[in-house]
Amino acid sequence: MSEVDLINSHFPGLPDLPRLIRGTDGYPDSEFALLLTVATWFNTNDATGLTPRQVPIPGVHAKWLNTHQPYILLLTGRDTLGLLPRHPARIHFTYLDPTYLATGARRHDTATVGDTFTPPYQPSVVVISENKDTAIHFPPTTHGIAVEGSGFGGKTAAAFPWLTDTPHLYYWGDIDAHGYEILNGWREDGLPVTSILMDSTTYDTYARFGTSTDQNGNPLKPGNPKPLPRLTPDEHAMYRRLLDPAFSGHRRIEQERIPLHAAVDALTSHVSGPRAQTASSNRSPDRSG
Repeated sequence: MSEVDLINSHFPGLPDLPRLIRGTDGYPDSEFALLLTVATWFNTNDATGLTPRQVPIPGVHAKWLNTHQPYILLLTGRDTLGLLPRHPARIHFTYLDPTYLATGARRHDTATVGDTFTPPYQPSVVVISENKDTAIHFPPTTHGIAVEGSGFGGKTAAAFPWLTDTPHLYYWGDIDAHGYEILNGWREDGLPVTSILMDSTTYDTYARFGTSTDQNGNPLKPGNPKPLPRLTPDEHAMYRRLLDPAFSGHRRIEQERIPLHAAVDALTSHVSGPRAQTASSNRSPDRSG
């Protein structure tokens, strides 16, 4: 029996049959049969208020359900399955202020987007760290908070005014192509961060700790630089250097390979003196590269 015949036998009179056929073209028979089974279940059961993981259909997991929702809606003629949305995004961070920590209060904390939250002190310094371990173990810093980065994009962190309004807001990531692409993305999402320890001087100082392979042992390869308009000229120069086919050095220095005391020194230099790259300059695209 053809797919059209199967659909008509289970869901006669479907108003947008051509769209469904186009969307499921190439589905294995087993996948298409599962789609029909799930749609039939939703026609006879109410999943309102459940998360995708809680829907009690054998052989169906949350990722499958999320991916196939558009076609389930077509088959059932519904606008919604009534499932709960994904849980609100969160940030994880570590309090660094030594006076606060001396009280014995909690060191690590979490804030959820849309929830009411005020930190125990308004930070004057926030360091967003690409890697979790660096944020968790960052040394004591007066009025400081270390935020765990969440990969590409900073929309979650940008939802917290106490963070975005911090007078000294920094980002520290790996010195590699992804590190600069992530940095650009955070700025695009409204975080006027100044980078620390991602410059050519830092690279040259710690180059001996670099690597030329990824986590699977595959070589890190050159490539074509992406247009990253939020990088400063110096950051863009280092980014292009790492992707240059003629570059013979290591193409990655992981953040953890740089001693934490170097980060403290970098913060002290920035906070106490003129900032080499101001937060305001990061709001304006640099298209010189």
